[in-house]
Amino acid sequence: MGAQADFDDFRTLSDAEAQGRIRAARARLGERAVLLCHHYQRADIYQHADLTGDSLKLARLASTTDAGFIVFCGVHFMAEVADILSRPTQTAVLPDLAAGCSMADMANLAKVERCWRELGAVLGASDPQITPVTYINSAADLKAFCGEHGGIVCTSTNAPVILDWAFAQGRKVLFFPDQHLGRWTGFKKGIPLEQMVVWNPDHENGGLSRAQIEDARIILWNGHCSVHQMFQPEHIRRWRAQYPEGLVISHPESNLEVCQASDYVGSTEYILNTITAAPAGTRWLVGTELNLVNRLAEEMKPHGKVVQFMAPIVCMCSTMQRIDPQHLAWTLENLAAGEVVNPIRVPAREAELARVALERMLAVS
Repeated sequence: MGAQADFDDFRTLSDAEAQGRIRAARARLGERAVLLCHHYQRADIYQHADLTGDSLKLARLASTTDAGFIVFCGVHFMAEVADILSRPTQTAVLPDLAAGCSMADMANLAKVERCWRELGAVLGASDPQITPVTYINSAADLKAFCGEHGGIVCTSTNAPVILDWAFAQGRKVLFFPDQHLGRWTGFKKGIPLEQMVVWNPDHENGGLSRAQIEDARIILWNGHCSVHQMFQPEHIRRWRAQYPEGLVISHPESNLEVCQASDYVGSTEYILNTITAAPAGTRWLVGTELNLVNRLAEEMKPHGKVVQFMAPIVCMCSTMQRIDPQHLAWTLENLAAGEVVNPIRVPAREAELARVALERMLAVS
């Protein structure tokens, strides 16, 4: 094992130089490393992927490989899930520790625990159990919180099934960190909007009255995705006026009005599969991250399908963009030299409880 290479030596590399060093390091590593790329990843990184998909799919696939190193080109919570689900002989690595998720950061353990205490104080021990549900786009300690308190994890695909399970446990659900996925899922289940209230963690009792808390079926955390909140119903109305035959598909992290105005709503995998299976000659307006939409647009051109991005302004996952060729080259060269940089290791007890919530989800869905 040699000395760890400092990132400062890679910072000034041109993209072309970094790409060459990525390829060379990967050749040296061979099957000792598997490179995962989320759908939202930038094209100059995505091209190197061994496996592509959404965060849970990638983590599960990586755990079945023989690779000792799982290099996750995504964001922090994704690498945490990979660490939780991987074998003890595998190490998850995140090329840039600054690649976080603004939505995940909107709910932290201290605030969720305070919320839990305040709900208990308002409702009392006589109220049926509140089931905590965390979106997979959350920190490992929040998944552990759900594991410890009879709760569960959901994805944008399985949220409806998970919500059914949660309501079978008790009358109320605390859903975090994305209010929009929770609201859309509850709306599709027929829950009145007035019974889905938003908990603001910066206010006492979430800024809600006792009556609002008592009457609520779903208590939604005041969180959102900075990318998907950019999409607005007006974007859809203007596009439909120009292309009345066109089809609109959106991710459920978009707001309720955008989802209601769309022809289809679903996860990144659902968006990809739906457009891929669509007839030639169809035109699509897509409400999700820009890198995915641009990649899909290029892939669909030979099939006579037109794919357009919903927002009139550039709107991409800025934290995902932090995984650049320079960081990936630095990570892989160090691994090839026997030096592990940026390992993601969830503490054992936290990982155990988080795995409980994840395994509940996998069993249900």
